[in-house]
Amino acid sequence: MSLKLVECPRDAMQGFHRFIPTEDKINYINSLLKVGFDTLDCGSFVSAKSVPQLADTVEVLNHLDLSDSKTKLLVIVANERGAEDAGHFKQINTIGFPFSISEQFQLRNTNQNFEQAFDKLKQIQSIAAGNGQQFLVYLSMGFGNPYGEKWSVEYAFDWCNKLSDLGLNYINLSDTIGKAETKDIRKLFELCLTKLPHIEFGAHFHTRPDNSLLNVSAAFEAGCRKFDSAMRGFGGCPFATDKLTGNLPTEVLLSYLNHKEISTGINQQYFDIAYQMSSKVFS
Repeated sequence: MSLKLVECPRDAMQGFHRFIPTEDKINYINSLLKVGFDTLDCGSFVSAKSVPQLADTVEVLNHLDLSDSKTKLLVIVANERGAEDAGHFKQINTIGFPFSISEQFQLRNTNQNFEQAFDKLKQIQSIAAGNGQQFLVYLSMGFGNPYGEKWSVEYAFDWCNKLSDLGLNYINLSDTIGKAETKDIRKLFELCLTKLPHIEFGAHFHTRPDNSLLNVSAAFEAGCRKFDSAMRGFGGCPFATDKLTGNLPTEVLLSYLNHKEISTGINQQYFDIAYQMSSKVFS
């Protein structure tokens, strides 16, 4: 698989302490569209009550300039209604759905048990297919469990097998709370990429400054070639107990890849412009 870099302004914005003006979101995402990312995780179709920061996703989508960009768009949904709404926007390439392999986290996050969430996943998969959109599942709590529930690399892989049985082609292994161990990252990616080669696996890491580079290296060396990140590491899981935990910083990811002399397809000039803009958007 060729290298795919996914910038995640949605994940960076969703828990931000103040409402970011819609115009600022539009300008920022339009700037990111020029950088050369494979995909932008740019919004979500979820309850405005649950995530008020992203209540303006439709307006943002309607003002994005895709005329000179090869970057694809991804949005997150939480239920069937969100998937149906997203289906009205042909510029959306991929619908993402977070599925937690921690039932406690699933209950806290969506008030659903495994059976309910798994059924919802299948319904959303069907809707996405009907709309000609790719369906991506984020395997939340993929690298650990803080609630004392069952977890192991083999347990996480078993869930990937269950998703494979549904015919899924896209899964992101997600370190939701920033507690992944490099040995587990390496082992799980090696297992998934070897045993389920028909699935495109990506890495969605929430990291701390002391482990971001280590996590990227472990995943890359295991064969992962798709990475989610956010400029300056903004965002992350609100359930993480460590305030230093945020999204994998894009600049750390690019530094690693450049050091390895891996072609990223990133336009450095436009990256620098968007990077400077990010400090103002998230000020």
